[in-house]
Amino acid sequence: MEMEKTTHRAHLRQALTLLTDAESPAAAQYHSRFTLWDARASVRVKPPRLLTPSEPGRLYFPPELMPVVAHPLVRSRPDGVTERILTQRLHQYLYFTTELEQVAVMPVTMDISRGRSGLDLPAAMREDAFKITTDEAWHAQFSDDLSRQVEGRTGFDACLPDRPAFMDRLDRIRAEMDHDLRGAANLAFSIVSETLISSILSELPRDKRLPKAVRELVQDHAEDEGKHHAYFRSLLEFFWHALDARARRRVGELVPELITAFLEPDYLAIALTLGDAGFSAEEAEEILAETHPSDVTRAVIGRAARATTRYFTEVGALDSPSTYEAFASAGLLAAD
Repeated sequence: MEMEKTTHRAHLRQALTLLTDAESPAAAQYHSRFTLWDARASVRVKPPRLLTPSEPGRLYFPPELMPVVAHPLVRSRPDGVTERILTQRLHQYLYFTTELEQVAVMPVTMDISRGRSGLDLPAAMREDAFKITTDEAWHAQFSDDLSRQVEGRTGFDACLPDRPAFMDRLDRIRAEMDHDLRGAANLAFSIVSETLISSILSELPRDKRLPKAVRELVQDHAEDEGKHHAYFRSLLEFFWHALDARARRRVGELVPELITAFLEPDYLAIALTLGDAGFSAEEAEEILAETHPSDVTRAVIGRAARATTRYFTEVGALDSPSTYEAFASAGLLAAD
């Protein structure tokens, strides 16, 4: 284990050309959003979000955000089938959140807080990384807790894959990276994941059809993530200016793949949900193919990634022709 840590740090040193505060153009530009953290962070001030026995709770996820429920094969079934699929979609979201925080974000913020990120960051960024780590641990915990509550309320278990699809996708990307860049992979993963804009965070809290506990928990998450988004936007500047020209080009070419890894639907999870709702493998394949056409999926990903694309453009990543082409080929430069 100690050898793995040493190898990781060596790879990070190879990938990053560290700059002093005086040399970094971003060094004077960090403005903390966490000065009122003790008074505003959900882990500090928000109560546990509990499903109440008296509240109706048949709809747990907006059908507009789950395309498969609009398919004729699904609509032909009793209403309980749609409700079960949407409940499983909430479980998928909560599972994704728990794994994302623990796998892609917390290892990075823990390294930053301990001064082991390989980046020369202001003290305030290290201090705020402690707060983000605490936030993310709470997000993972309250997501897992709500999923268990929903299981108890509905009487059926969550139907989930062993791992969310994004984890396997990130593993493949990491395996394809140049050996000397793998130490920077986790930083790139976390920056991308924390600057993407989730429609779930913006839409679920306003949907009065959902149980109050679901709406409030997602709102708690959204309020915390607003500060995290700003932090990782600043972290991108430090990260990008610490890479040498070759590393910038190679990492930049991979960013569209990272965006897609996080935003592309988890087809296996959806197929498992359809199977859980009583559809055959052939029916599930038909439903998936007809409700997730590639052009629509690309457009949805492009819209969700607009902020991330803009931030990489602002730091100069797309000045590289190969990086620009990678973004264009992924449909990330023509989002409506």
